[in-house]
Amino acid sequence: MAQSDILAEVSLDVAWPLVEKFSTFPRWKPEDVNASAGMIVAALEAAGVPVTVHEAEVYLSVPFDARVKAGGRTIRAKPPAYAIDCRQGVSAPIVHVPATYSRSIGSLFAKNQDPALSDESRLRGKIVISEGFAFPQKIREFEEKGAIGVIAMNPGTDIHWGICTSIWGTPDLDDLPRKPKIPVVAVNNADGKALIAMAEAGETVTIETEMEEGWYVQKLPVVEIKGTVEPDKFVLLHGHYDSWDVGVGDNATGDATMVEIARVLWKNRGKLRRSVRIAWWPGHSTGRYAGSTWYADRFAIDLDENCVAQVNCDSPGCRWATLFKDVSWMPETEAYVQGVIKDVCGLDSHGERPHRAGDYSFNNIGISSFFMLSSTMPDDLRAAKGYYAVGGCGGNIAWHTENDTMEIADRDILLRDIKVYLGSILGVANAEVLPFDWRATTKEFGETLGRYAKAAGDTFDFSTAREALAALEASLGRFYGRVASGDVTPAAANAAIMGLARILVPINFTVAPRFRHDPATPVKPLPTLAVAEDIAEMALPGQGFAKVQLGRGANRFVAALRAAQRLVDAA
Repeated sequence: MAQSDILAEVSLDVAWPLVEKFSTFPRWKPEDVNASAGMIVAALEAAGVPVTVHEAEVYLSVPFDARVKAGGRTIRAKPPAYAIDCRQGVSAPIVHVPATYSRSIGSLFAKNQDPALSDESRLRGKIVISEGFAFPQKIREFEEKGAIGVIAMNPGTDIHWGICTSIWGTPDLDDLPRKPKIPVVAVNNADGKALIAMAEAGETVTIETEMEEGWYVQKLPVVEIKGTVEPDKFVLLHGHYDSWDVGVGDNATGDATMVEIARVLWKNRGKLRRSVRIAWWPGHSTGRYAGSTWYADRFAIDLDENCVAQVNCDSPGCRWATLFKDVSWMPETEAYVQGVIKDVCGLDSHGERPHRAGDYSFNNIGISSFFMLSSTMPDDLRAAKGYYAVGGCGGNIAWHTENDTMEIADRDILLRDIKVYLGSILGVANAEVLPFDWRATTKEFGETLGRYAKAAGDTFDFSTAREALAALEASLGRFYGRVASGDVTPAAANAAIMGLARILVPINFTVAPRFRHDPATPVKPLPTLAVAEDIAEMALPGQGFAKVQLGRGANRFVAALRAAQRLVDAA
């Protein structure tokens, strides 16, 4: 049976009823999350798909309510997960630190506040109000400078839930110092403007938050569909099933997508070369990807030895999402994924570097990855509707609000997106040689090195790094040529392609050692070399320290590239 015949079996007969069921069932309280896992299991079992349910013990921060009391008013607010519980309230003068709103998802997670108005003498002992979402970089900087509370002023009439810690998953002892120690709330734009006026008048405000925090056991369903030729090797498809409120576009549609893919693949399991593993995560919203992090930790060695790719499924099938734009993919997967999208639905696609977000809990293991969000609405439509940048729901600003309800889902778009996901999974699972081109990655490395070297000027010598990159590029050219001519067996080629991921993904996306988890803050390309962008402007003695850091980063880079070269030369 051709891949197109398998795609033709996709329907919404199972998927759409699950979306409808989730549209009436809030899924952020731990007990409700576990109940909704039962709905996924029931849908799978009704379709004849066997499922294993793990019990993950994870640390969560569950937000309930919040308010700001100011000027005789009580202003509605929402606390982000990992803000501290402060029911007794904290009061202080309010100070405004202006910030810009992000124009695209590409800058959504970056710091955006005015550094000139963020000095410690101005913030210490104050409650800060600043434009934007309650994302961790901003909150941590304000806390470090002595703020005793933060109010995030959201862009529109709605208030968005979120999470304000940079800790990725359940904290370990080294992570705990980054756990927020202050109350944080979000308010809508109109109330934020009123609070800014109070700041300008030198008034005092009070923040109150209601939170619960602790260890919870959460259900984690996993389907394993064994391949017939290389059953130990697998593609991991995954997405979160907990949501803010009923979360239809984020992520009931994704959960339904994975259920339908499980149904179709189970029916066609005899046609799979490699296995496909499908996992539904809890703890995404209230634990900063606690479910996927638990799985990455618990099954790290299996993932290291056998996972050929990981594919995240978040917010497919949303209304008006007619484009595949700013799709997350690593460079080695780009040409492959673009080809799949073109083949399945005839659309061109545009991608971007994966953000440090979206259950990408496997970068430190070193796994080639694609997708996070999938389809989205066009920019001109978003502008016409007066929408601002958000992190899901196909660009609908219902993201992370109680308005993410049934009308956000679109049947036709969901059917198309399921086929795109399924086609991409099938292509990797059934390819004789894994369809990832590491020459695209080294090309990106060259562009990054060029940018860093230009910024650093004569403060650092990148010649050794350039030589190591040139040598690897030459080896990769020979390797792919030998693969094409049949001089390298598929088994040897696949071992090398997977091995390259274990070496090159970490140096491009992580700072922490393998099997640890970097903070949930933006990561620049080749992050241990990124200080090169700033070093030329630094004064002594800071420039000297930066040179030491850059030298260590260059050592890591060169050693990785030489290890990668030895790997492909030996294939």
